[in-house]
Amino acid sequence: MSDGTGDLKSRGQTMTRPTGQQELRAAFKRLERDLPTRLASALRWLRHPASRWARLPAGLALILGGVFSFLPILGVWMLPLGLMLIAADVPFLRRPMARFTMWVIDRVEGLRKKRA
Repeated sequence: MSDGTGDLKSRGQTMTRPTGQQELRAAFKRLERDLPTRLASALRWLRHPASRWARLPAGLALILGGVFSFLPILGVWMLPLGLMLIAADVPFLRRPMARFTMWVIDRVEGLRKKRA
């Protein structure tokens, strides 16, 4: 039950809701588990706080690539990944991007289970 302040109460204990940053970190980690090793390590490096100046241009480039997904090599997958990278530095994007990423991963895993 929520008391309206962002805290959740359960069995007399107060449980705080995860922050957008915590949700985004969990989404990145879950995504990295499904990626090839090299791509996962590149994404991990981009997430590091010291990589901010590389993360922002990479995120913008991925968003642009996603917009032009009708061209060969570029794809729609670039848009959400670019938004995730930007969300690491833009607080109001963190929670929606984390939830969207978790939703997509859940759907992909569901499709994999149906095929198996």
